[in-house]
Amino acid sequence: MSNQPEKIKVLFRLRSLEMGGVPRVVLDLLRNLPKDKFDFTLMLNLYQGELINDIPNDVKLIVVEKGKEQMSSNPIINKIQLAFRRLKLEIYDKFPSVLYALKVPQKFDIEVSPGYAEFDMVLNSPDKKSRKIGWFHTDVSYDKDEKRVLSRIEKMKHFDFMIFGSKQTRQVIDDLYQVQYSKSTVIYNVIKVDEVLKKADLVDYSFQTDLPVFSSMGRLHHRKGYHTLMKVHKRLLDDGFQHKIAVIGGGNEMENLQNQRKELNVEDSFLLLDSQTNPYPYIKASDYFILPTQSESYPLVIGEVMCMRKPIISTNVGGISEMIDDGVDGILIKYDEQEMYDAMKQFMTNPDFVTKLIQGAETAYNKFDEKEIYRQVSEVFEQQYQLKLSHARN
Repeated sequence: MSNQPEKIKVLFRLRSLEMGGVPRVVLDLLRNLPKDKFDFTLMLNLYQGELINDIPNDVKLIVVEKGKEQMSSNPIINKIQLAFRRLKLEIYDKFPSVLYALKVPQKFDIEVSPGYAEFDMVLNSPDKKSRKIGWFHTDVSYDKDEKRVLSRIEKMKHFDFMIFGSKQTRQVIDDLYQVQYSKSTVIYNVIKVDEVLKKADLVDYSFQTDLPVFSSMGRLHHRKGYHTLMKVHKRLLDDGFQHKIAVIGGGNEMENLQNQRKELNVEDSFLLLDSQTNPYPYIKASDYFILPTQSESYPLVIGEVMCMRKPIISTNVGGISEMIDDGVDGILIKYDEQEMYDAMKQFMTNPDFVTKLIQGAETAYNKFDEKEIYRQVSEVFEQQYQLKLSHARN
């Protein structure tokens, strides 16, 4: 008989593996949490996304439905396949016991929702004995849809334990809606400093220009603020401050940004580079980095760029002020066209200030202790497992 303690069985739910902060966090945890303690399974609603090939080999995988890459290129057949897929997903949403009976071959000790998109998937699990853990990375002060915000706040109450991606993310819910979560903690996302620096050196990229280049990275969503950044870019050009902007990321805002770029006649200077599996050579090749977002929690890219010692301008939203020391290793601005304009102009006209920020970022990597973060997550999982055992005995 083995003396080895039984591993804690953990199920992570995700919609898909499109490039984004939440999937990257999940994959990093699956790679680095202790395998002698945990037995991990990743369950994908859709087998699609740029990060599919990054699933660790030792992680069990459950796929609910095929991804778009696996479907027919024939447009008629493709439409039929998509409609059939949508119908099956709707049935599984309505009858999760059917989904688990068909797709989930075992019971789990813990089921994890890594973001709000997976809240219902985990909370509706037919396994009433597993401990349900939710993760929340969103600044609710941005969202003007109060009904949606209140729905998410209410759902979070039903998890056995909540993890918040920054102190601000949890505090703003209390400030605006007077809701507290006694069974919760704050755990920052891991910033993979060595991995980022290594990837940045894999390709020697150049923007082929003598002009200063601002890079940015994020999903192309309206709340990420790229439409505002483009307006500021146009103003700066009109005022004689020649530069380029390179945005790395894909999403549903791409077409709108392409149309806006054409209207403003900045197609040659506002570069939309789409999603890149390795975006870091592009960032390394730029002179500065800017994050114009209206809503964020604890964005990986800020820590990554800081550790690359790239001068940063970021809107002061979510937990970003918990990452950037304003005026020391980056600058924080309001989501405001004039503040964005002034900050970008300062970067292009005040080299001494930029040098000061680069020097201030020399020790930025000390802020991001990945081993401590893995320890904190492991501790939460182990505590929830012990509570599950306790409830079973009672």
